[in-house]
Amino acid sequence: MIVYNLSIKIEASVEKDWLHWQLQEHIPDVMATGYFTEYKFYRLLEQDDTESATYVVQYFAASLNNYQQYIERNAPLLRQKIKDKWGDKFVAFRTIMEAVN
Repeated sequence: MIVYNLSIKIEASVEKDWLHWQLQEHIPDVMATGYFTEYKFYRLLEQDDTESATYVVQYFAASLNNYQQYIERNAPLLRQKIKDKWGDKFVAFRTIMEAVN
């Protein structure tokens, strides 16, 4: 199992709208690509969130090939849509992990 992990720090001024957009548009768009079997969405706690909040989205792929196909075929367009919509109101950090048990 491959986990595509995204940590996103979003400005407090747009957090509510961004959260709605994530749940109603962006995550469904990512899942509709067919490369991931499920996802989990988290909000980090115990941090100074007066100016921003941090969220983590994990997408689960059955294989590294599925992840790579997503990155090559779908990620560029979806990332551009994010940038067009939210501009400099967020920072994203991406990692990929492999389940070991």
